[in-house]
Amino acid sequence: MNARVLDGEIITTRLDDVRAYEGVRTRRILAFILDYLIVALLAIPFAILVFFLGLLTLGLGWMLFSVLVPVVAILYIWNTLGSADQATTGMKMMGIRLDRLDGTRIDGLTAVVHSVLFWAGNVILTPLILLVTLFSDRKRTLHDLLLGTVVSRSGR
Repeated sequence: MNARVLDGEIITTRLDDVRAYEGVRTRRILAFILDYLIVALLAIPFAILVFFLGLLTLGLGWMLFSVLVPVVAILYIWNTLGSADQATTGMKMMGIRLDRLDGTRIDGLTAVVHSVLFWAGNVILTPLILLVTLFSDRKRTLHDLLLGTVVSRSGR
């Protein structure tokens, strides 16, 4: 067993250490803002492509504008959060990562489901779902509880 003692508390994994969750809530909010600035910037070249596709198809391609940002966001989440780093670019900048409680790696599908559950929860329950982090263990949100995931500091 790979256990160590820290201040009289037995720590078996990195996720059992309370220091891995210090400042996670604030870092998560800042990472969210950074990530959606990045998604907005990534949507610009795709919007230009859709514009020219619309010209070529006599306006038919412009219907893609209705799904442009969600598709760009899903591809961004799949390729960043579902990568070996288990963090989006904003999360890396804030020094946090998404982990599964069972220790397995986050795959692309789980990353996308995590993001979709976040947005669905916000649409249905408003941003008040983030208040769950004040009362849950490890500062987990509602969609973290549903998926068995946790956001922790990557450097600790």
